[in-house]
Amino acid sequence: AEPFTALPSHRVLAMLRGEKENVLDLVLEPEEPEAAERPGPSTYENMIARRFEIADRGRPGDKWLADTVRWAWRTRIQVHLGIDLRLRLRTAAEDEAVRVFASNLRDLLLAAPAGTRATLGLDPGFRTGVKVAVVDATGKVVATDVIHPHVPANKWDRALATLAHLAKEHAVDLIAIGNGTASRETDKLAGELIDKHPELKLTKVMVSEAGASVYSASAFASQELPDMDVSLRGAVSIA
Repeated sequence: AEPFTALPSHRVLAMLRGEKENVLDLVLEPEEPEAAERPGPSTYENMIARRFEIADRGRPGDKWLADTVRWAWRTRIQVHLGIDLRLRLRTAAEDEAVRVFASNLRDLLLAAPAGTRATLGLDPGFRTGVKVAVVDATGKVVATDVIHPHVPANKWDRALATLAHLAKEHAVDLIAIGNGTASRETDKLAGELIDKHPELKLTKVMVSEAGASVYSASAFASQELPDMDVSLRGAVSIA
């Protein structure tokens, strides 16, 4: 026997599942075993009797009233309380299980996919340029920029110089490239950066842009990065 208020949620769900599969028999005992073994009315029967001022005063109907209290408690009130307590236990346990699952899932989704590595995120684009964001090993945004290596600006060499400077200054070792418009051209740019600067020991990877644009214009992004332009938030999300 164990107080149900002390049961952790996972054990409550396990016991209820075991009962449903006819592996366990669960009984909710309203009193401690010692109290239940005492002769005479139970604690709860006495509470009901006091509530309705029922007592043995030597009247002909006193025994009938006492029997009515005992019958009401054992066949009605206790049964309904047991059902209600089971429902409350299950609801509370399920709520706690969902809370724990949500917390674990949040930690998993917010964890850096590549681990604790300084990352340079590139959000490709032609006319509006390639948005650049650098996050350090802790996920903090340390630099942002916009480069224009593609048409119509074609500032390829300047873009390479900018990326090399950012990678060196912030000890970047991973380049994440969004797979949207101009992604192949931007991947070529990153490849040339790696070839020209082997001392930086950079690695590039193509990542999904799914959700990046939605996030960049969301209220959550405004709270996390209130002073950053919407276009640059997408690069942060990619990084």
